[in-house]
Amino acid sequence: MAREDNLKKFSSEYQPEKNGRPKGSKNRSTIARQWLEVNQSLKNPLTGEQETMSQEDLMTLALIKKAREGDVAAYKALMDSGYGAPLQQVEQTITELPLFPDVQEDNSNE
Repeated sequence: MAREDNLKKFSSEYQPEKNGRPKGSKNRSTIARQWLEVNQSLKNPLTGEQETMSQEDLMTLALIKKAREGDVAAYKALMDSGYGAPLQQVEQTITELPLFPDVQEDNSNE
């Protein structure tokens, strides 16, 4: 329980939102998306032709090139982004085991 001498009155000097992110500033994801959409004229690493592509296209082509060279992590990243990550499936089979395997059942009473 709080004591009255520990409590502080609200003052206009301390405002929690003053220390937060300024209004109107962009999220990191918005800035990243903006830079990924920037177009650049470069040589396509797969075809060898000069093309104008976005940064996202260039990174995807670089990943494809690495996967074709045998990089398993690049292949997995491409497959996961293209077809979705595989679902983890758990197969559960229930088999009834005896509680005491050393003791045999006595069916003579039946």
